Amino acid sequence: MKVKKDTAIFAGGCFWCMVKPFDTLPGVEKVISGYTGGHVPNPTYEQVCSHTTGHTEAVEITFDPDQISYEDLLNYYWQVTDPTDAMGQFQDRGDSYRPVIFYNSPAQKAAAEKSKQQLAASHKFDDPIVTAIEPAKPFYPAEDYHQDFYRKNPLRYMMEEAGGRAKFVEQHWGKKI
Repeated sequence: MKVKKDTAIFAGGCFWCMVKPFDTLPGVEKVISGYTGGHVPNPTYEQVCSHTTGHTEAVEITFDPDQISYEDLLNYYWQVTDPTDAMGQFQDRGDSYRPVIFYNSPAQKAAAEKSKQQLAASHKFDDPIVTAIEPAKPFYPAEDYHQDFYRKNPLRYMMEEAGGRAKFVEQHWGKKI
């Protein structure tokens, strides 16, 4: 019996800080840091940081839909990003850090739009929900030293997280990440 896998691509600031929250969820098989949404094939980190390639730092999440649904991943995504900040996330500023849900099917697009509408209707935030929902473009895995960064460089990861994500999540959702 073949096990069905699916992927989700989410951007929410520095990809270093987006891996750990999803990496620990049951049903998630792997989380890859990378770049998407731009116009340069196979960009390097230095190119993306130059803000000239159009890419956004993102994570590609491979998951088993029998264990965790795309909708569950979306709900979790809203809880680990600031959906009211279109100009980046926490200490990470600029287009390459903007929050985006990249859908890879009409079903994912519909689910993302529905979840965004539900979050807006919840009035959990005073400001509008500005996270973009865009079609997936080629996803390019980042260099090896960016993969599993929170495990390889725990001190640097802790310094990055001090930029406000954990405090924001605890303040708005009452949980620790």
